[in-house]
Amino acid sequence: MREQENARLVQQVYQNVKAGAIQSVLNFLAEDVQWQLPEMENVPFAGRWQGRQQVGQFFSKLAETQDIVEFEPEEFIAQGDKVVVLGRFSMRVKSTGKDSFSDWAHIWTIKDGEITLFREYVDTAAVMKAHIPARTVQQNR
Repeated sequence: MREQENARLVQQVYQNVKAGAIQSVLNFLAEDVQWQLPEMENVPFAGRWQGRQQVGQFFSKLAETQDIVEFEPEEFIAQGDKVVVLGRFSMRVKSTGKDSFSDWAHIWTIKDGEITLFREYVDTAAVMKAHIPARTVQQNR
């Protein structure tokens, strides 16, 4: 039964993210939560974030950097204190105007009804490519 409760908690987090209710997302997190994305060059929200305050900064940086075109969790797998979610996204990087698309996997760890760890696995090459500005071509005169 705990696994179903954990899956419902994570589903609620995704609903809050989609609704832009970031404070509600933060309320589900343990005070010392670890939030981990792969390191990606030129991607300002990549890497590790520690604690609710930093995760709040992560969401602010994400919103400053890109617009969500599509973000769809598709499959939830719960076992023990882990919930694995498989999905896909499409994002538009504001500074470059480029889109990135990827399937993703998120792993959530829940203890005592709070999220203690979030890890994302994503196509890092696709995300980094979208964050690289187009090269300007100089004309020879």
